[in-house]
Amino acid sequence: MIVPLNLGLGTLNIYTQVGLITLIGLITKHGILLVEFANQLRHEKGLSREEGIVASAKQRLRPILMTTAATALGVVPLMTADGAGAAARFAMGLVIFAGITVGTVFTLFVVPAFYAMISRREMAADPEEPVIGASRV
Repeated sequence: MIVPLNLGLGTLNIYTQVGLITLIGLITKHGILLVEFANQLRHEKGLSREEGIVASAKQRLRPILMTTAATALGVVPLMTADGAGAAARFAMGLVIFAGITVGTVFTLFVVPAFYAMISRREMAADPEEPVIGASRV
């Protein structure tokens, strides 16, 4: 994310900031998909926290990796551009490329670990019972 900029490959400017905003949205989407899917599995099948997030990670791995690959390969033309504005496009492409690859690794390993630590212990097995705002421990 910022590491390539600190190594001197680019500068922090408006284009890299736009890239960071894009990156935040993509990585957040990955994490939300994992957590929401884990909650659905726990609610519908009565799985434990660990079982739910592991099953969610297994089922959502391919879509997450496909999104990452599509985004990373999609910004390669920005990084290889030449001519007018090439430096701005390179900076944006570099931030997105580096960030999406590093962010996906964090999504696949850090999000499940935090989910297992901070999610509620039990989920409701009754589909009619509201899950949001429930105070189960």
